[in-house]
Amino acid sequence: MRIILVKSLGIVILLLLGCFSTPAQGNDLNQGIYELNRGEFHAAIEQFRPLVAEGYAPAQYQMAIVYQHGYGVPKDGMKALELFELAANQNYSDAQFELALIYSEGKLVKQDLKKAYDLTFKAAKKGLASAQFNLAVMLANGTGTEQDYFKASRWYQSAADQNHALAQYNLALLYSEGKGVEKSTEMSLVWNTIASWNSYPDADKSRILDERELSKAKIDTAIDKANKIYSKIIEQEELKAKMAKKNDFY
Repeated sequence: MRIILVKSLGIVILLLLGCFSTPAQGNDLNQGIYELNRGEFHAAIEQFRPLVAEGYAPAQYQMAIVYQHGYGVPKDGMKALELFELAANQNYSDAQFELALIYSEGKLVKQDLKKAYDLTFKAAKKGLASAQFNLAVMLANGTGTEQDYFKASRWYQSAADQNHALAQYNLALLYSEGKGVEKSTEMSLVWNTIASWNSYPDADKSRILDERELSKAKIDTAIDKANKIYSKIIEQEELKAKMAKKNDFY
């Protein structure tokens, strides 16, 4: 089974604001992210800096990204680490996920797979799809924790339901091999089909292999099921997007 950890994408994404943020903090953070996304790094830093001084976790996370990638400043992994830790200690899921990657890689700090697992678990429980996927990988491989295919399948499912293509592909693999779930070529086809709709390249090849093992009637049933699941996933994504826009407005 080919399963790998997702790395940080290294891009800036508009995040939902913390529950205890003030409107002013949210507006300044949004402005900073806007400036960062259009390459105006110094303008972004000017927005983030006072928020970091206030101990505002989303700004600490964004400033960590700035230092991690050298956006308008010299790259400084240790400074990024410090800021990720500050935000993670406030239970900010994106920072917990980045910190988990750092402990998993063991470059800036001594490798600690148990700590990486614990941080990934915290971020996954808050609904972060990339963390849910990585947690599933760690459970499937027994990395930093005991191997548990059943738990892995549940976390793959959670990430797949958030339209994480690689989680959808790996969930299909579990169904194909009967690990953590009841073996089902039909369900493997369902999730390979959805992953292929999300342009994950290997999923299309696996989908074809699944179809070779099924009758036309079962293929049609699987495709119908995939359509229904995918439609529900897209509806949820659209609802989240509307909620994010509403939060931005207020």
